[in-house]
Amino acid sequence: MNFELDDEQVMLRDAWRDLLSDRAPIADMRARLDADEDVDSELWRLAGELGWLGVALPEEYEGADQGLVELALLAEEAGRALIRGPFLPNAIVGRAITTAGSPPLRALVLPAIAAGSSWATWAFAEPHAPWTLDGVHTTARTDGGAIVLDGIKTAVQDAGGARWLLVTARHDGTMRSFLVDRDFPGVTVRRQQTLDPTRAFYEVRLDGVRVSADRGLDDGPADVQRLLDYASVLRCAEALGVMARMLELTVEYAKVRVQFGRPIGTFQAVKHSCAEMAMLVHGVRAATYYAAMAEDAGAEDAARAACAAASYTSATAGDVAGRALQLHGGIGFTWEHDLHLYLRRAEVDAVLYGDTTVHRDRLCRLLRQSPHPLERKEFDGDQG
Repeated sequence: MNFELDDEQVMLRDAWRDLLSDRAPIADMRARLDADEDVDSELWRLAGELGWLGVALPEEYEGADQGLVELALLAEEAGRALIRGPFLPNAIVGRAITTAGSPPLRALVLPAIAAGSSWATWAFAEPHAPWTLDGVHTTARTDGGAIVLDGIKTAVQDAGGARWLLVTARHDGTMRSFLVDRDFPGVTVRRQQTLDPTRAFYEVRLDGVRVSADRGLDDGPADVQRLLDYASVLRCAEALGVMARMLELTVEYAKVRVQFGRPIGTFQAVKHSCAEMAMLVHGVRAATYYAAMAEDAGAEDAARAACAAASYTSATAGDVAGRALQLHGGIGFTWEHDLHLYLRRAEVDAVLYGDTTVHRDRLCRLLRQSPHPLERKEFDGDQG
């Protein structure tokens, strides 16, 4: 598989990086850490005007009709810059509505999120439950011509300012998703305190929330699982940007930090540790973009590739963060140093949409269900 970016992809990545460097520097993000708003409204407006928010949406709904690879490039740069805002959940909901939403739902939601005038987020995870289909206990029951939702969702990113919540629930014995307006009666949104101060996460309570039946997506368990894989690959791309930036910060620091009369980057142990960090980052890059390409190509191993990328990224994020902190010493954990914020985001990225255990467990199940062709091949006895 060719991992080289084409000219358009390079331009897309570089233009997005330039915009974030100019309009979303770390200093500005730090100034907003205590703000109640979920998003930098000016950056979000510019991203909508320039088409970044609709990269993977259909052209008929003001999108660019690109694939997961292009979206992953933007997610990587978003992680590298530690931007605030619902870039990932907005893209995930856009994918869900595109693939399983009715024409009226697509017309309602997709142009708005492409333009940046509104955003949506995915309410999937639940308290004390894994990021799996088995962890969903929110219920949806039919009551006349409406659907009534009851349950609690947790770690719902940027729900405070979202216009829509895509709620995954159990309906008539199966898994389905429903589009809920955040201001519907019965919806309660409460901000949560998390390890990562650069993003906003919320608890969402649904107490008898009534939505019309046409707010339901035409999906099922397989569709929800595929959306979870899609979200996991995007999370890997964002985590890749975080880890790549931690590597850059560490190498820069090793060149200027002097100990025993020499820059610490001249010591063999430091060189080896930086090289190992680089190897880990390159591994995450290869796994992530292979998974994105497999999804775009509709490859048979797309689900396995997503699980492999997610499990490896979750396991690697903590290792890269630990090495970066070790080589920076105590200064890396001070509030004033930017590495501190990257460490926190890396730790949270390691568990979003499922941690290493969740993805490795599913990968093992997928491999048992569909082993490699060489493992299935039967040989005649006379072949030796």
